[in-house]
Amino acid sequence: MAKVKITETVLRDAHQSLIATRMTTDEMLPILEKMDAVGYHSIEAWGGATFDSCLRFLNEDPWERLRKIRAKVKNTNLQMLFRGQNILGYRHYADDVVEYFVQKSVANGINIIRIFDALNDPRNLETTIRATNKEGGHVQVAISYTTDYFVDYTRQLVNMGTNSICIKDMSGLLKPYDAEVLVKALKKEFPNLPIELHTHSTAGLASMTLLKAIEAGCDIVDTAMSPLALGTSQPATEPLVAALQGTPYDTGLDLAQLDEISRYFTPLREKYLASGLLDPKVLAVNTNALLYQVPGGMLSNLISQLKQAGKSDQLTEVLEEVPRVRADAGYPPLVTPSSQIVGTQAVYNVIMGERYKMVTKEFKGVIRGEYGKTPMPVDPDFQKKIIGADEPITCRPADLIPPELDTIRAKAADYIEQEEDVLSYALFEQVATKFFENRRAAKLGLDTENSDPAKKIHTV
Repeated sequence: MAKVKITETVLRDAHQSLIATRMTTDEMLPILEKMDAVGYHSIEAWGGATFDSCLRFLNEDPWERLRKIRAKVKNTNLQMLFRGQNILGYRHYADDVVEYFVQKSVANGINIIRIFDALNDPRNLETTIRATNKEGGHVQVAISYTTDYFVDYTRQLVNMGTNSICIKDMSGLLKPYDAEVLVKALKKEFPNLPIELHTHSTAGLASMTLLKAIEAGCDIVDTAMSPLALGTSQPATEPLVAALQGTPYDTGLDLAQLDEISRYFTPLREKYLASGLLDPKVLAVNTNALLYQVPGGMLSNLISQLKQAGKSDQLTEVLEEVPRVRADAGYPPLVTPSSQIVGTQAVYNVIMGERYKMVTKEFKGVIRGEYGKTPMPVDPDFQKKIIGADEPITCRPADLIPPELDTIRAKAADYIEQEEDVLSYALFEQVATKFFENRRAAKLGLDTENSDPAKKIHTV
């Protein structure tokens, strides 16, 4: 049996899950050459919330981060997470923007693009799959874990051109024996298709789940270096490598090399703890995740919304309402952005004292079909109640979006210093604009607090 391969997540999902994606590029660079020497299958280093966080909080160019990582990681695949037609943002973009983003991602150093859609709607993956294949990247489609229709969905994706499949268990709810059944079913149908498993330790199941999946034939698993593992992050890399040594599933990775990397990240963990950036609460097992099937990040959002409304005592009612709202909405997987949409609607249903008395714009969008086709059909009577006289969308949503790349380029013209800036502006217009203004001010020695670029005024 082939050795199990490891995707290391410490540069992306691990710190996204534990410290809101606040690890800086400077904190990453000193250890990259040692990570490159380990022999990982891939290093997940980009995508997800890293792009937004670089621009919004760290005053960093995400494209420059990718280039710096690529310059030091010369031998290992670099991997990114990509939200299909949403790219890394929160709305659907026109096909020309998606295609250009894929082109620039590969050109700047990405080898593997892990693509997913919040509704598991294959139509929202078509453009990204086609573009990644065109650019010579490896297409890995991540199926947001639900127990339904998995094998049939995989068959569609194989026919569309995927090179491998990732079981994306964003909530950490995949149980060990369920994982075994799922992997065996996929391997029986697609014996030559590489299968990867991505899970989180939120509910305390993840390490056991990885082991059972490996025994069932899973080819690649996602883990994180121990200082930034467990809790809402991934299972730890080193214990899994040790557990598999000397077995048919041996990863072939050297624990001594991993220990060097672990010792690098340990002081960073202590710094994050001391600053409050790493909250010990996210390192604990979350039994609510098992009881209510709610991901850890979604739970914290619900708690925050109820606290702001002065209704913290109604958390249990909201948690009980979430699966009902999800059922009404056609059982969307609870992953960005559908998790926030379902969760917020559940909060409104409870605090308003009447279900759907107030409906968010985003929830209406899901029910109307603006985000794509839900896994199960929405009841027509319920749909009419929510969207009224609006016409449901039954086509691929992006078919209704005209090409927009040239328009975006024109709007961003004053700020462009590299072609990639067009894409940063496309995804996060306001945040990118502020970043571009600060970048220009730093180069020109200007004080942004005492100037008005529009009027070309600067105090002296």
